[in-house]
Amino acid sequence: MRKVILAHRYHEEAVAALNREFDLVIADGKNGGLRACLNRHPDAEGLISFLSDPVDAAAISAMKKLKIIANFAVGYNNIDIGRALELNVLVTHTPDVLTRATADLAMALILAASRRLVEGDALVRAGEFQGWQAGLLLGRELSGAILGIVGMGRIGLATALRARAFGMKVIYYSRSAKPRIEKKYGFARVTFLELIRSADVVSLHLPYSPSVHHLFSHDVFALMKKDAIFINTARGQLMDEEALAGALERNELFGAGLDVYENEPAVNARLKKLKNTVLLPHLGSATESTRRQMAMMTVQAVRQALSGRKPRHLVPEWKERLKK
Repeated sequence: MRKVILAHRYHEEAVAALNREFDLVIADGKNGGLRACLNRHPDAEGLISFLSDPVDAAAISAMKKLKIIANFAVGYNNIDIGRALELNVLVTHTPDVLTRATADLAMALILAASRRLVEGDALVRAGEFQGWQAGLLLGRELSGAILGIVGMGRIGLATALRARAFGMKVIYYSRSAKPRIEKKYGFARVTFLELIRSADVVSLHLPYSPSVHHLFSHDVFALMKKDAIFINTARGQLMDEEALAGALERNELFGAGLDVYENEPAVNARLKKLKNTVLLPHLGSATESTRRQMAMMTVQAVRQALSGRKPRHLVPEWKERLKK
């Protein structure tokens, strides 16, 4: 049977399917994790990777029989795509199925940060709730507020539609115009500078690439409204955590809601001390239904590639190459 490596155990239905069809090896963290597993099994033809595990050029080069890397995520900045292309190793991801779940979470963070829900929960649990008070934990209303979407892709649009139901006005910044979306929903495309200066809530939905590393820097946070809220459910490397922590400490922002971090699983110590920050452990796609669909998509991708067929969910770089 053809050998396939799974970076971590995931949905049991997917594991069962892989076990039936392949010689499945699950990397065990107790034995050195994925890198050690790759070293022990250089003859593997398939790899199902997680966003938390780097698959660099050296790892790809060492696996002489590797035909596919199926990433269990919509993002794939953990994989050296250039080297995979050079060695003709297919790379897939799991787009579309996590759109709704991630947009729900972005909206939850907007609500939690604007209405200070984490602070309220902590106050009640600490036994400090003394009854209704006129000035207790006053938050921000969303109705009439401006939501700035940075990256109007599927998740950005789904978040914008959820926010519209709360009466928010939506503007967006994207590298390309979205005339259909503008016409259908009335969302206005603005420059990045206009967005950060005028939005009451900024929600980040860009994929990561080196060109947008620390897009949200000290200078950018300084230009935002002093009572703005910053939301990031995209990638941690898009923001300078130190700069964000400083802006929040100085009350130059009303609050922040984060599901991703620069150096996961490590989280900036200054952010963890702040009451006006909601911190989640990368839960964007964390629903039973979504994670099952993602897992089965990776199984399908490996099955297709190892049977000589073109996988359905190739990453854009591979799609572009096949067009030529």
